[in-house]
Amino acid sequence: MRTVTLTKESTKDLLNNLLKRSPGSYGQYESVVADILAAVRERGDEALFSYTKQFDKTEINKDNIRVTEEEIREAYAQVDPALVEVIRKALKNIESFHEKQRQNSWFTSSPKGTLLGQKITPLEKVGVYVPGGKAAYPSSVLMNIVPARVAGVEQIYMTTPPGKDGKVNPTTLVAAREAGAHVIFKAGGAQAIAALAYGTESIPKVDKIVGPGNIFVALAKKAVYGHVSIDSIAGPSEIMVLADETANPRYVAADLLSQAEHDELASAILVTTSAELAKRVSEEADAFVQVLSRKEIIEKSLENFGYILLASDMNEAIDAVNAIASEHLEIVTANPFEVMTKVKNAGAIFIGEYSSEPLGDYFAGPNHILPTNGTAKFFSPLSVDDFVKKSSIVYYSREALGDIQEDIRKFACAEGLTAHANSIGVRFES
Repeated sequence: MRTVTLTKESTKDLLNNLLKRSPGSYGQYESVVADILAAVRERGDEALFSYTKQFDKTEINKDNIRVTEEEIREAYAQVDPALVEVIRKALKNIESFHEKQRQNSWFTSSPKGTLLGQKITPLEKVGVYVPGGKAAYPSSVLMNIVPARVAGVEQIYMTTPPGKDGKVNPTTLVAAREAGAHVIFKAGGAQAIAALAYGTESIPKVDKIVGPGNIFVALAKKAVYGHVSIDSIAGPSEIMVLADETANPRYVAADLLSQAEHDELASAILVTTSAELAKRVSEEADAFVQVLSRKEIIEKSLENFGYILLASDMNEAIDAVNAIASEHLEIVTANPFEVMTKVKNAGAIFIGEYSSEPLGDYFAGPNHILPTNGTAKFFSPLSVDDFVKKSSIVYYSREALGDIQEDIRKFACAEGLTAHANSIGVRFES
């Protein structure tokens, strides 16, 4: 891994390099995505089925686009019962964590006859996109569906691309059933996002679309925002490890590679105050790469976006952490909890040498759908909040309004909005 001494200039160069991975940097695909969205919006199922045949190499129609109960039973028969049990254990942890995020409606009143409050209402229909292809990600199925169910969403529709045989990966189906998806559709890519956003004869229009996908899915979500809500525009995976001389170099190297194996655009960064640790982590990483199954992807990821950043002290290291705002941040220092209090920007923070990032991916409970590409400066992990809306409640009696009616009218007139003032004034005419 390349080693860079931290300076303001090197940090700026690093940030510019990382931002190249943003979905916004792939404008050459936007016209393709726009054509797909327009076709599905205009022709509905006909376009959806045509694109499925073109991209997924399988025939899908109105009779088989929905996953059936028989297909789900077949999936359970094909998945190792031990894995089903692991999925259930993880689901329990995820559900328990997200239940603590639930908010209740609240109201406050005064003796003069005012009542103010906030009403919490779950979204009615949500679409969950789950990537398909060669890989299956049952953990992402759980992370997207469970908070929606905990929030009380009435209808959770999941879409995922079918294989060439017209079937959905069995592990994906098992995870979806365990998590609580109401309907599962065989549809993927930008065409599935279009179907969820606009509705077709087979797939209902939803209020919000969540879930990660490839560049076409990301750009499609970006384009339909406004017709529906979305969670975020997901970019490639990221990990940053903040470590000092007390860290175990073998652990640190293993954790960096756990994200580098995702994608050639994935980012793995070590920030450390120890030159000796930097040297040993680089050596350990080189050794691990030779024996890991996704060697070529890891090597390309590290070549493109792998860094070891040498800081002069912990304050400089923390400044770099906050500037980069990584999706995943591990803190492996002598006083990790103290360091954690100084971190402002990170999607998820893992504290101590036994809290490695994959713990969060699969089992601990907090959501692993996290902000990427520096958006942790202003975005949060997917949560129950993403599946509810809040309405303000206002009630005033005549007496309570009378006490302040002149103030409101004066404010309205100052803005030149005399109809606003009149709306208050007519209630107190002689």
